[in-house]
Amino acid sequence: MIDIDDELAKDSLAAYQEHLAIIETELIAMETGGAKADEGRVKRASEAVYAIKVNAGVLEHAKIGELAWKVEEALGRIRSGDMVATPDRMGVLLRATDKLRELLQDLGASNQADIAEIMAALAGLGKSRLSPAGRVRQGGGRLRTLLVEDDFASRLLLQTFLSRYGECHVAVNGREAVEAFRAALEGGQKYDLICMDIMMAEMDGREAVRQVRAMEAAHGILSTGAKIIMTTAVHEIKEVIRCYEELCDSYLLKPIDLGKLLSLMKSYQMV
Repeated sequence: MIDIDDELAKDSLAAYQEHLAIIETELIAMETGGAKADEGRVKRASEAVYAIKVNAGVLEHAKIGELAWKVEEALGRIRSGDMVATPDRMGVLLRATDKLRELLQDLGASNQADIAEIMAALAGLGKSRLSPAGRVRQGGGRLRTLLVEDDFASRLLLQTFLSRYGECHVAVNGREAVEAFRAALEGGQKYDLICMDIMMAEMDGREAVRQVRAMEAAHGILSTGAKIIMTTAVHEIKEVIRCYEELCDSYLLKPIDLGKLLSLMKSYQMV
């Protein structure tokens, strides 16, 4: 687990608890509000559980991240209409938030916690009509990647690797990335994966990610949008956390380990 200072640990715990309170509030309201879930409540709960998931990723709280991912997946099915928000299902999601709260009581031991029972209950909620892997394969079966990198050597390495799995389009700064993403979205050919450098001229990676997520939100696809992997040469943990706050899914430190990149792609069911 990443070694972080006491101040950052306290900030992280406070953020976890704040997001968890939002999730519980919205789930309780949905549980008592009838079968048709309010879109705003589902959206707020989804955003909060997403924030827990990405913070767990950067801080290497694996079990918290796994559990948050399954809750996010269930909320995504409700939001897309693939699953009805019945009281029984909301009860399972509330049990999951109870387990998250239990894990937060002892973050240091959270990776050794037994979450098999609640994970099985979440899996039993039913599968969506289209799996994450199915979404990637839809419309031709090949991955669509946007690689955003201003360093030629890094760009060539990643482009060569990613092209094995499908189309790989290239942008050399954040402004080009935003334009490419907008064009793809408007053309009905959205990207499955974005590899985004942080430090770039004209527009940096963080600002580009903010604009990409805003476009996804405007099109109602934030919960099923592109997976974004930030790449950075900055080895300072607070910088990485700031990247997660911009709604990326993972990060890799340069020089990029292609084995780690492939592992992330497999975890997203892209290969």
